[in-house]
Amino acid sequence: MSEFTCLLGEPALSDFRKRKIVKRLAGISGLCATLKANFVYLVESAASLDEQEITRLQDLLHGELTRELHSEDLHLVVPRLGTQSPWSSKATDIARRCGLDSVQRIERGTAYFVRGSHFLAPDQRIRLRSMLHDRMTQSVLASLADAHELFIHNEPARLGCISVSERGSDALRAANRDLGLALSEDEIAYLLEAYAAMGRNPTDAELMMFAQANSEHCRHKIFNAQWIIDGDRKAQSLFSMIRNTHAKSPDGVLSAYHDNSAVLAGPLGERFFVDAECGAYIWKTEKLPFQIKVETHNHPTAISPFPGQLPVPEAKFVMNQPLAVAPDPRSG
Repeated sequence: MSEFTCLLGEPALSDFRKRKIVKRLAGISGLCATLKANFVYLVESAASLDEQEITRLQDLLHGELTRELHSEDLHLVVPRLGTQSPWSSKATDIARRCGLDSVQRIERGTAYFVRGSHFLAPDQRIRLRSMLHDRMTQSVLASLADAHELFIHNEPARLGCISVSERGSDALRAANRDLGLALSEDEIAYLLEAYAAMGRNPTDAELMMFAQANSEHCRHKIFNAQWIIDGDRKAQSLFSMIRNTHAKSPDGVLSAYHDNSAVLAGPLGERFFVDAECGAYIWKTEKLPFQIKVETHNHPTAISPFPGQLPVPEAKFVMNQPLAVAPDPRSG
């Protein structure tokens, strides 16, 4: 059974953003809102954190330990239940590198306190909450206790089998609806033919992967399809037309079109590295190539820990011993 710890952090909004939200809230039944917003850090750990670990967390996150957020006017915005935010993967990794080995996951939410909002009618509260969060990536909770749902660990579901051999396209349409696959009729017809040729039924996992590979999430199938304009079949697909730039001008390209990225030759330069012998940071001269990354997938990862308009908190590093740094040879 994992443990749950909460820290109330620093103000989450600048004065400008706060005024902007308050102005929008005024359109809800003339609500003259007094708004306060603070970051809330929700920590899941394998065991109860001791006093030293709590102190380290407070230093790292700029927050204070809290047991409850007492307010009828609380609207706690957290990452959408059932998901893990890209901010979380980065923060959890940093916490472990700071010696907090029992920390399993850290999530950040925002506690909005809108004075008088508990008097609003249910439909007005829904309007208010829609102004405070993105329903695609976030959920709004009424209390800190509800935030435990972020860390629910469900047992893996059993692999399901779709009875195409018995029910045909009806089975695929039902799975399309129940699993939210957004398959087109052309794709359903393709799957019927493909699994008939294989002589077996598809699993729900296979259909999910097929849907992801051919959805708005990842359009590789269309991206490399034949390109026909006014009945004239072109020699190149859309993707090969883009690759043609590299074919015409390959100079300085070290790598291209591998996992949606390219590496270009760069100049010689100096980088800061830890010396393996003395453990101190030193300057090292080496080639500095450039990476150009194009992400065709529409979800963020740890590479993008601060997506959207969320403000980035000031970094603060907690270290147990002084950092050994070698003199900069360029300083003379």
